[in-house]
Amino acid sequence: MKVVAVLYPGGPNAQSTPELLGCAENALGLREMVESRGHSLVAITDSGAELDSHLSDADVIIATPFWPAYVRKDRIDRAPNLKLLLTAGVGSDHYDLAAAAQRNITVAEITGSNVVSVAEHVVMQILTLVRNYIPAYFSVIEGRWDIGHIASRSHDLEDKTVGIVGMGRIGQRVAARLKPFDVDMYYFDYRRLSTSEEQVLGARYMALEPLVARCDVVSINIPLTPTTDGLFDRRLLGTMKRGSYLVNTARGRIVDTDALVEVMESGHLAGYAGDVWYPQPAPADHPWRNMPNHAMTPHTSGTSLEAQQRYANGIRECLTAFFDGNPIDRDYLIVDGGRVVSPSYSYAYE
Repeated sequence: MKVVAVLYPGGPNAQSTPELLGCAENALGLREMVESRGHSLVAITDSGAELDSHLSDADVIIATPFWPAYVRKDRIDRAPNLKLLLTAGVGSDHYDLAAAAQRNITVAEITGSNVVSVAEHVVMQILTLVRNYIPAYFSVIEGRWDIGHIASRSHDLEDKTVGIVGMGRIGQRVAARLKPFDVDMYYFDYRRLSTSEEQVLGARYMALEPLVARCDVVSINIPLTPTTDGLFDRRLLGTMKRGSYLVNTARGRIVDTDALVEVMESGHLAGYAGDVWYPQPAPADHPWRNMPNHAMTPHTSGTSLEAQQRYANGIRECLTAFFDGNPIDRDYLIVDGGRVVSPSYSYAYE
């Protein structure tokens, strides 16, 4: 069998930091295991022509969500041996789930591997925006001391109203970390939590449009599906509270690219942060790079060294089961037996 892993380039850090498992050079620590079983492992960084050159004989494709191989129907059609698509992390929207189901190709991701990492990143970026950290940082490194300029847009998070869109594993951890800040917290999800869960997290349910209209801060934590693609469009962004902040560590395509630039340039939103873009890697001329009052990062929230160890372990577990002819842990499964089975995605494919 041939396993193709599309991973980010580690560069000089790959050798000096063996914990950098998600890079192509270290290949999730899988090479010895795969090759000892008589299979081949090809680790590449090019998700374009180089990936295409391996489609004809690939049995397994592995990709990370932040260095994604966009395996759409046309690529699946050109991969006659393809049996398994694995996401080294969480979020498998870079694969065409409907096309995979139609071909009876299994899709799995390492559920839970990066939820702590992403939740911490969300809280960091909320504070970065609300406390106006980016201008303060540049004031220091550029030799300035602009107290008035910085303080004029700096606020306390306490007593602000925060909305969480998507109350799954990540959203719940965001809520738990925000609760000590004494914020007023609401959430929207397609599946409502129980009353006891809401009480523990300190969050109340609210429909999406009233939530975004009311909240000072909104965090997007839902998966990208046909239902959520473009959800934060020009109309919904326009209904957000003027002067509010939006943080998106879910997927770039959930927010309309051009409409976001408009509300940022007009000052309707006070700030935007996140680490997800479309496409990825984001081109140098991506319009979000130069928006005012943003605190964007590359897609790094879910790839701390600890998260990389967790998703590398999960990929090893999935591959071992696959090679041995055993079922993959059902908690990892997104598509299995010709249908979308993950609760996070199935509502959009029913």
